[in-house]
Amino acid sequence: MQFQKITIIGVGLLGGSIGLAARQKGLAGEIAGFVRREKSVPECEKAGATDYATTDLLAAVSNADLVILCTPLAQMRLLAQQFLPALKRGAIVTDVGSVKSDVVRGLEPVIARVGAHFVGSHPMAGGEKMGVLAARANLLENAICVVTPTKKTDAKAVQKIGRFWESLGARVLRLDAARHDLFVSRTSHLPHVAAAALAGLVLDPKSPKSQSQLCATGFRDTTRIASGSPEMWRDIALANRKNISNSVDAFVKELKKFQAALRSGDAAVGKFFASAKTRRDKWCSQTTSISSE
Repeated sequence: MQFQKITIIGVGLLGGSIGLAARQKGLAGEIAGFVRREKSVPECEKAGATDYATTDLLAAVSNADLVILCTPLAQMRLLAQQFLPALKRGAIVTDVGSVKSDVVRGLEPVIARVGAHFVGSHPMAGGEKMGVLAARANLLENAICVVTPTKKTDAKAVQKIGRFWESLGARVLRLDAARHDLFVSRTSHLPHVAAAALAGLVLDPKSPKSQSQLCATGFRDTTRIASGSPEMWRDIALANRKNISNSVDAFVKELKKFQAALRSGDAAVGKFFASAKTRRDKWCSQTTSISSE
């Protein structure tokens, strides 16, 4: 057992999956969940994600050794300020936010006020379905979890958080928060923007009905992530707006390369697709190799 009590603030898909995995692996004596709505309490218990859930934030956090913020980014600092009176000295607070610089800057000094420790985290796992009933215990297996300590972060707290994510099956990578935000603007945030833009264009209600009827597996796969939480992705986009804007510019430049290839003829178009296939196949083989180790 790593912790006597873990509190999950926001028991949805990711928070619920963390709870399920932590219970399955015996990482805590007790797992509490904080939810905003009373109707979510029985859902948490039905899913088995927590030992109990409550709408009382202070009760949920009281005596917790580890608190995990699994809410939209814009809510995290306010919630931390609200639960501060119940946070015990020496506790560790982490999060699952997809943008780290703002979160770390906002939460690290707040949590330090009561002698507790904040360690930024980003487990890169999820799905388009929302809610605790979509949670599953193996969601984090072989997923990368980025941990973003600063010069002020307690070293023992960083080690404990790293071991916690590894115990859930994740592979831990340490990165500076700013570097993390730059990279995920390309690898995670840009794909969501592209999926949303494609869904918006092709499924425009003003378009002929027959257009959407011709959307098959390729379109479904490419736009799957556009069904994710609009609230969550709004917060992500606004928190990482500069990096995402630059990534969109780079993506538009790549699309313009393809337009130029179309004008050039068969060889240029073939080269465009061949290069993309080679790069993706190499990446797939590397990730498959890592996950099978």
